[in-house]
Amino acid sequence: QVQVVESGGGLVQAGGSLRLSCAASGRSFTPLAMGWFRQAPGKEIEPVAAVSWHGSNTYYADSVKGRATISRYNDNTMVLQMNSAKPQDTAIYYCATSTTTVNASGSSRNYDHWGQGIQVTVSS
Repeated sequence: QVQVVESGGGLVQAGGSLRLSCAASGRSFTPLAMGWFRQAPGKEIEPVAAVSWHGSNTYYADSVKGRATISRYNDNTMVLQMNSAKPQDTAIYYCATSTTTVNASGSSRNYDHWGQGIQVTVSS
């Protein structure tokens, strides 16, 4: 059974930094692309960043470009570092993995395993 687990997050002051980690595990499971999505209260889920299978290709949403860095440390671990945090970054952040897509993708349709989500709150 595949498990996708997020860690990090919590309360961050505006202008500060946050770091989210994601670990995927499962028997004989190696995710291809991995990505972060977020959902703010009352809003639809939106992409944040994604990284390709071997980490050579990345995707960033316009809202985080220049402030976020996504990294893949091995086949199953991914980290999102976000600087200059803004109150509008407040959301539940979800890690997602794909077994079908190799390249970084901002489309949720390309991901088939998701974590439970982790709360990030940026205070002004």
